Amino acid sequence: MLELITDPFAFQFMRNALLAGLLTVVAASLVGTWVVLRGMAFMGDAMAHGVLPGIAIAFLLGGNLLVGAAISAAVMIAGVSLASAKSRLGEDTAIGLLFVGMLAAGVAIISARGAYAGDLTTILFGDPIGVTGADLRSIAVACLATIVFSVMFYRPFLVLSFSRAKARVLGLRPGVAHVVMLGLIATVVVSSFRTVGTLLVFAFIVAPPATAALVSKRVPVMMAVSMLFGSLMVFVGLLISFHVGTATAATIAGLTVLAFFVVLAAKEGVAWARELLSRRHGGGWSGEGPDPQEHTAQVPTSSSR
Repeated sequence: MLELITDPFAFQFMRNALLAGLLTVVAASLVGTWVVLRGMAFMGDAMAHGVLPGIAIAFLLGGNLLVGAAISAAVMIAGVSLASAKSRLGEDTAIGLLFVGMLAAGVAIISARGAYAGDLTTILFGDPIGVTGADLRSIAVACLATIVFSVMFYRPFLVLSFSRAKARVLGLRPGVAHVVMLGLIATVVVSSFRTVGTLLVFAFIVAPPATAALVSKRVPVMMAVSMLFGSLMVFVGLLISFHVGTATAATIAGLTVLAFFVVLAAKEGVAWARELLSRRHGGGWSGEGPDPQEHTAQVPTSSSR
């Protein structure tokens, strides 16, 4: 039984895939926590698609894909900022327009090449088991940069998550903090598309932090729990993909989403059990602390989780 777990990682490509996935989880959890708290999931999704034209151009010209993706992400950020600031359009509308436009441009550029379907699949869904040493170094640098900026801008990000006006009053320059956050989202997307693809990296940014939000309230705890869930899904996903032969990136991304619904169902089940016990005792027990009528029953509360 132990061999089922250890044997796959005897191969270098599996160890590379695991390390790349873990680094991606760390960076995505740091950024994704703010994305979830601020309700910026649409922006994260748009950014994942917005890098496609730059990647496509670099791919066709034989250039560096990371450079192409970075340029495309910068265009996406500038476009969203310009459209929302210089027109009557809200940020969501600006994001939606650029989302569709950048995705269409990327697909059109790739379609100019004969092997359209294969190239598009590689870019959108990545190739985790094809990660090289150079890819790992790029992901590690991006992860380190994400950690540094997350620490530097922790307070502005935290206040901005609850009130832009309060951040302005406190002199935290919410506009700058917002741009930095968009830059961090772009950094995670650009550095991770080789691991999970431009399409599925969105699952890493949203699913583990959303799962962590179900079981924790403090931001640092959310980040840590998100990393834990994400890392576990990377490990399990690689094992399933190796033994069953499923698409690696899609398997990992699917597991991150599945974990959210499993934790949600478990949380609702616990809440239902607590309510049932409370009713059984005639409403005398509020559910806070041990039941005074039944000392042997220990039901976890939301404050103890």
